Amino acid sequence: MVTRPADAFRVLVQGAEDEIPLDHAALLVAATARPAVDVVAGLARLDALAAGCPEATLDGLRHHLFAVEGFRGNVEDYYDPRNSYLDQVLERRLGIPITLALVFMEVGRRLRLSIEGLNTPGHFLVRAGDAVLDPFAGGAEVHPTLLPSGPLEVAGPRVVLARMLANLKQVFLERGDVGNLRWVLELRTAIPGVPATERDELRRLLARLN
Repeated sequence: MVTRPADAFRVLVQGAEDEIPLDHAALLVAATARPAVDVVAGLARLDALAAGCPEATLDGLRHHLFAVEGFRGNVEDYYDPRNSYLDQVLERRLGIPITLALVFMEVGRRLRLSIEGLNTPGHFLVRAGDAVLDPFAGGAEVHPTLLPSGPLEVAGPRVVLARMLANLKQVFLERGDVGNLRWVLELRTAIPGVPATERDELRRLLARLN
């Protein structure tokens, strides 16, 4: 029996936080939006990006992804939903801060580099050692004076996935796209820690759809 991507996503995000495969779960988001998405092929693309990096260092990864492979922030159409689908980010080399950060982290993980996401307001960043980097700006280092005051919150897989889905939720709300809102809210409400009010929102949406 074939498992729906949404059901597979639910199983992953409800497991232990440190065992959630972020790359796999993010590809399941894309596969829920578009069932033709090949999750295994998406994982293989990340493997290939890591294998093609000639130098397994932070600078080597930055050069490989942003200078050689051409990943960049989509400043022309920031709110295009494809910017939040990992398979499309890998295909088009375009994304928003959180999906470019996800690529950066997951390729880095394959190279055994320690890169963690930062749940900074407005613009998702990453940290590697003492350096805070902006993948949307080609992995440029962010000056400390531009960072929020106080401790920076590390974003675990659930936070990253919830924030990705929040971006899609906002896009589809502004478009009045009820059909896509349905699956986005279904995935968001599967993530432990998402406010219960969103479950009420999902119930109201399902009522509208009968």
